[in-house]
Amino acid sequence: MLEVKNITKAYGSGHTQVVALDDVSFTLGKGRLLAVLGPSGAGKTTLVSIIAGLLTPTAGEIVIGGRAIHLHTTAEAARFRRKNVGLVFQDNHLIPYLSARENLLLVPHLSGRVTHADRERADALLSDFGLEARATHRPSLLSGGERQRVAIARALMNEPAIMLVDEPTSSLDTERGTQVVELLRRQVHEREMTCIMVTHDPRMAAHADESLTLVDGRVASSEYTA
Repeated sequence: MLEVKNITKAYGSGHTQVVALDDVSFTLGKGRLLAVLGPSGAGKTTLVSIIAGLLTPTAGEIVIGGRAIHLHTTAEAARFRRKNVGLVFQDNHLIPYLSARENLLLVPHLSGRVTHADRERADALLSDFGLEARATHRPSLLSGGERQRVAIARALMNEPAIMLVDEPTSSLDTERGTQVVELLRRQVHEREMTCIMVTHDPRMAAHADESLTLVDGRVASSEYTA
């Protein structure tokens, strides 16, 4: 269970203060995909960064599985993120000189050691995502949809309880974008993860279990879509 309680994020002070998030609250259970919508500057990426422990809120609480994540030190937040959170960035952040398989194995490598079980898991994920024939290809030889699938598979390497996905379809056409979101949703349901997907596209949000719209840092609306 993810609990976001009265989260506010402000920059500066006095008349120059900019409020990126203003008293945002919601809960999200296991096996649920939440789409966070809103215009540019609404606070979507700021919200995801706070949940990931990359930013500290000015006020409010982030509670994951009963643990107050916002109280962690920087080092504690990094350890928690490495063990429990899968991150997928807008431009996928794949390492260009590594193959698809090597990009997945980078996750255990950063934790200190790559085991035989890690290699088997990487191969299994690539197979699940229909990428087994592309395992040795570098990102430059993959399509946009394939790169996003590799990025999602990489985020699953540490078997995260929470997935945070920022604009996964922004560079894809509708057909490929829909394929990526449906794949993400299936993984969330099968693995019983908690997942937040930031998107500007209502068509992609329609494939989520729930949606939340931010406007000027505030929750404008929320609903179950499935």
